[in-house]
Amino acid sequence: MLLQHLFHEGPGSRADLARATGLTRVTVSDLIASLMAENLVEELGLSPEAKVGKPAILVGLRTEAFQIVALDLTDDEQMHGAVLDLSGTLVERRSTPVDGRTGPAAVDALLAFARELAATATCPVLGVGVGSPGVVDDEGVVLQAPNREWFDVPLAATLSAGLGLPVHVANDANAAVLGEFTYGGASGEGLLVLTVGQGVGAGIVLDGALVQGHRHAAGELGHVTVVDDRDDHDTAPLGRAALCACGRRGCLETVLSVPALRRRVADLDPEATDAALASVGRRLGIALAPVVSALNLSEVVLSGPPELLDGPLRDCALATLQERTIPVISSDLQLRMTPLGEDGTLLGAAVLVLSGQLGFS
Repeated sequence: MLLQHLFHEGPGSRADLARATGLTRVTVSDLIASLMAENLVEELGLSPEAKVGKPAILVGLRTEAFQIVALDLTDDEQMHGAVLDLSGTLVERRSTPVDGRTGPAAVDALLAFARELAATATCPVLGVGVGSPGVVDDEGVVLQAPNREWFDVPLAATLSAGLGLPVHVANDANAAVLGEFTYGGASGEGLLVLTVGQGVGAGIVLDGALVQGHRHAAGELGHVTVVDDRDDHDTAPLGRAALCACGRRGCLETVLSVPALRRRVADLDPEATDAALASVGRRLGIALAPVVSALNLSEVVLSGPPELLDGPLRDCALATLQERTIPVISSDLQLRMTPLGEDGTLLGAAVLVLSGQLGFS
């Protein structure tokens, strides 16, 4: 509780912390002493507030004392990584090509990249956070990530053994929504972040809590069928249902993933490009409408290449959502791009470490 309060609210006196947490002053003083011994908090001097009696000493989180290695595997072409301090400030950023590697070769490449990043840290590394495509359980096992050809891969345990560091792995969309909630200024009342990369996924925060669902598969919108060859009139603008990496046909991922969008607009003139992206946006709006209505979401945030997503695709998706939901749901619904740019999943991966190692939320 103390660490969370200092992280979210900033420095305070021991008395302030006791009032905010409901703990006694003696307990707070004992905990602060323990946290200072672990170099997690420090005394910052006297409080500037003028009060009668002995001046209070402020204590604050030592955000620069430890660093975090964060990895984002959303992109189909590059693995992105960063070293950050505890406040989310980037210290080092690097990328390395995927080069089409899947299966064990992709795990080996990820381990080598994580080791390279950890070597650049200038402070003790608190842990490693990974935002991975696919369904990931609480132990960091990738149950299935078809695009990576990972099935029941103990990714957290494998990386931890190779690095000698704590490793926390979550679905990349879940990491992105944690990044948006913690660092992006989003409300946690009803937030969905849609990540668009090699695949398509969604992370959901409701009433301040991450929604994981049965078997950790909440948010798998990328594998909802949106193109059905049995309805030729409605799906004609998108063409015939394409085969998805999951083995089914017509999934949202087959039209909205970055590789699919690039293929769709290749060699088109600007007007035809806008029309092609708008047709995908309509299909996205149709897929999102029941989710937005069922959960009464207030914000849908897109995370991916803005040159593909921010324009006709986003505009048409929002218009379709408004057409297909009642006004009380959609009248003030926001459908926007993430303000965190390409760093949303990296920041969310850092939150995984903060949560796993220090109990932040």
